[in-house]
Amino acid sequence: MANKIKVERMNALILRELSLILRDEVKDPAVKTVTITAVECTNDLSIAKVYVSFMEHNKRSMQALERSKGFIRSKLSKILPIRKCPEIQFVEDKSIAYGNHIDELLAQLHKKD
Repeated sequence: MANKIKVERMNALILRELSLILRDEVKDPAVKTVTITAVECTNDLSIAKVYVSFMEHNKRSMQALERSKGFIRSKLSKILPIRKCPEIQFVEDKSIAYGNHIDELLAQLHKKD
C-alpha cells in the first residue's frame, strides 16, 4: 500500500516537472507543441512511461523528444528526491484523437436523426 502511494506521488511529481522542463528549458521548437497527458512509473521506479500528445502531430515532434531524452533526464534527476532517476520512455497518447473520433461519430448519428 505504501509503495503504491509512493509511485502515485512520483508519477504526479514527474508529470509536473517534465512539463516545466519541456516548457522552459528544451530549446527545440518541435517540442513546444507537446503535452504530457500521463506518467506511469514501474513499482521499482526504474522506468517512467510518459504519455504525450501533440497539437500538430508530425514525426519530427516525437523524434525531437527522443533526441532531447538525455537532457530531459539529466534535468529531472537534479529535481527528483530519489537516488536514481527513472529511464524515460515516451509513448504517443492516442486517447484524445480516439475521443475526438467518437465525438464525430456521435454527432453524425444525431445529425441523421
